[in-house]
Amino acid sequence: MNKLTTKEEEVMERIWQLGPCAPKDVQATYSEPVPHINTIATVFQILERKGFLTHEPKGRGYIYSAAVSQEEYGRTKLGGFVDRYFKHSYMELVSSLVSEEKVTEQELLDYLQELRGGRN
Repeated sequence: MNKLTTKEEEVMERIWQLGPCAPKDVQATYSEPVPHINTIATVFQILERKGFLTHEPKGRGYIYSAAVSQEEYGRTKLGGFVDRYFKHSYMELVSSLVSEEKVTEQELLDYLQELRGGRN
């Protein structure tokens, strides 16, 4: 999956929130300073070229829809994060979460119990 720039990711997050939309719909979600409509339209074109959006004609313009779900993108981004900062190891990530007390040992044990379908 292609990587997104910070600006592309920001626009994509707004599209995921809105659902099928046009650039003007995304522009309306910004507070000052509002990006110019041409800037947003250009980002839409880039996102479509990268495979993140599809479009269909509607009236005199187009309606764009996400071709990649937020969850799918998040999983890819998480994989890159783990590769970069935790030596390609999800266990290193889990170990870090436990040592930083973000996840307790009991929470991990409860999760393992759930994975096993409640079996002992």
